[in-house]
Amino acid sequence: MKHILIIEDDVTIGNMLEEALTKEGYQVSRAYSGTEAVLVMSGARPDLVLLDLMLPGQSGEEILAQLTGVPVIVVSAKADVDNKVAVLLGGAADYVTKPFHIKELLARITIQLRRAETVLTAPALTFEDLTLHTDMHTVSAGQAEIKLTRTEYAILKLLMQNPAQVITKSQLLDRISEDTPDCTESSLKTHISHLRAKLRGATQKEYIEAVWGIGFKMREG
Repeated sequence: MKHILIIEDDVTIGNMLEEALTKEGYQVSRAYSGTEAVLVMSGARPDLVLLDLMLPGQSGEEILAQLTGVPVIVVSAKADVDNKVAVLLGGAADYVTKPFHIKELLARITIQLRRAETVLTAPALTFEDLTLHTDMHTVSAGQAEIKLTRTEYAILKLLMQNPAQVITKSQLLDRISEDTPDCTESSLKTHISHLRAKLRGATQKEYIEAVWGIGFKMREG
């Protein structure tokens, strides 16, 4: 049973979401503030998070930066395009504007859970000419293998698992820590610089781009 966390301070909306999700067979947890959300996330990790932005305590944007390793669908009354773009670049998997149709939201939830499951079970990740073999811990461009350090491999794997999203520096450090504990905030820039150079040397392409003030993402084209 997939577990969904609802972070929403509006009790009426939260109750409606919980009822609809429960009917669909999901396990549901609730948090009514940013502070409570952090506490809930420190326990059992959900498979997906529905996140409101206007929360008491820590804002939704602040919470988003702490929600690593789980797809987040922002459900907010903020309809400004610039705000949507900033949130999506900040790591959200999707953005739904209030008021919304519950059938559409349920469909978006299904899509995100399906994507997450595919990423977790895929023996290889591909992005244009790059192939990352998760079973053998190798990376190749065409037929040529690219020799990466353990840390460089972990960074590239995370970026390729989320090719359309910007991964913040804090998310990078948190999510690769299990695979490579030697990466620190001060050394992250150096590791990424070396990784970009190796990919460029093997393919004559720039595969990783920096998003100023936010983090890094895979570069298309």
